Amino acid sequence: MCEACDSFLDRMFAKGVLHATGVDGLYGRGASFEAVVDGLDRLITRLASDDAAEVIRFPPGMNRALFEKSGYMKNFPQLAGTVHSFDGNEKDHMALLDAIHNGGAWTQGQAATDIVLTPAACYPLYPIVARRGPLTPEGALFDVQSYCFRHEPSKDPARMQMFRMREFVRIGAPEQAASFRERWLDRARDFAERLELPHHIDVANDPFFGRAGKMMASSQRDQALKFELLVPIESVEKPTACQSFNYHQDHFGSLWGIETSSGETAHTACVGFGMERLTLALFKHHGLDTDGWPKSVRAALTL
Repeated sequence: MCEACDSFLDRMFAKGVLHATGVDGLYGRGASFEAVVDGLDRLITRLASDDAAEVIRFPPGMNRALFEKSGYMKNFPQLAGTVHSFDGNEKDHMALLDAIHNGGAWTQGQAATDIVLTPAACYPLYPIVARRGPLTPEGALFDVQSYCFRHEPSKDPARMQMFRMREFVRIGAPEQAASFRERWLDRARDFAERLELPHHIDVANDPFFGRAGKMMASSQRDQALKFELLVPIESVEKPTACQSFNYHQDHFGSLWGIETSSGETAHTACVGFGMERLTLALFKHHGLDTDGWPKSVRAALTL
């Protein structure tokens, strides 16, 4: 192992837990990293086994028109990623190759496709639910997962640009959504304790863009609409959000026209697990060799 490595990220590269790609926040995952992700996935499934959530797994891209309707570009334009492709003729192709050969801006000949990179696992879900019509009196519960993208390159290994997010999403009456979130806040403490991770839960806000975004963030905190489970990874002073617990009120219900069985606008809430961040937290606090992890943690992850 590299004795000169002085950062957590360097040590993971040297051990083969992660692999550098030359782009900050974009890494290959080694076998031990993926084994822990799989273990976390199994543990989360066991925690939610009695909930009978409908399972949907999404690709890392979503419908651009639906993404535009979601309002993501209004609130988080700095994080979004779009998919572009070559859209020219043979002459344009020759110009593209010439630009690449000369180190020029070859992407100018690209055009946006109908796909954007998924920013959060729940975003493709709401239009699907809306198309089904009014909810049943019991509402709906979903278990969704996707690779997600957020453009925020960083040397902090916990701030990856492409990462997996697993979410449980509750859609229904206000009391159904609110009680769902409270139940998962209780579960989260047990979850972190099983993993023997130092943690605390605190009120939080999303990274809204611009001056108006500061007011939105303040309002979100004042109403306690978002909580996060925080674990020290890069520093104790600024712990990393590894889980989030969100109550959206009727925002997505109004946006997509989702109705309860009584014709009211549905409320939504979600709990999100940052799979890479939780995995990094485990490596940070228990060491880079999973064979040496506490027996109780290995048992919880069925490693």
